[in-house]
Amino acid sequence: MKNATVLIYAKPPRMGLAKTRLASGVGLTEARRIAHFTLARTMRAALSGPWKTVLYAAPDRALSDTLGGIWPSHLVRRSQGTGNLTDRLNRGLADAYPGPVLFIGADAPDLTPALLHQAVRALNRHDAVFGPARDGGFWLFGINKRARTRSPFANVRWSGPHAMEDVWSNLSADASVALLPMLIDIDEGQDWQDWNESR
Repeated sequence: MKNATVLIYAKPPRMGLAKTRLASGVGLTEARRIAHFTLARTMRAALSGPWKTVLYAAPDRALSDTLGGIWPSHLVRRSQGTGNLTDRLNRGLADAYPGPVLFIGADAPDLTPALLHQAVRALNRHDAVFGPARDGGFWLFGINKRARTRSPFANVRWSGPHAMEDVWSNLSADASVALLPMLIDIDEGQDWQDWNESR
């Protein structure tokens, strides 16, 4: 497990920068508060294990932010860089050392260290692992990176109901895939309402 790497793709919770879809439903101020809440919970989980954690931040001017300690100063940071989400995820996959690599965003407030441990353990027996979101996307994707691992991120219909299906279809036909519990990603106002009602 110590060889695993967790890559977090996140933006600082600033008005107009993060959670723009959510803001259209709940307003800018509330969207910023929710973004801060989900980011803090994500960071707490990601920094509570024996794996290496790397923050892929955007925009570049946010790379030196600490956000009041949510992004601690010792945290390894890299730029998400230019291009679409496929380009940015490919950059992280290329940078990561061989071994279990987990990709997460900062949208699932129920993410816990136990779930990350579960994902890493799944990669001891499987080629890939998904943490499915109820909207057809995923709150986590993990893959065992090897010297010849091909990217599974090409031609994915991001931010829609086919994202997990598309990544899965890009894996080799004989790939062994594990599934984690389904969580709610907070992308829109209804997601936030549903998450609160599920407490």
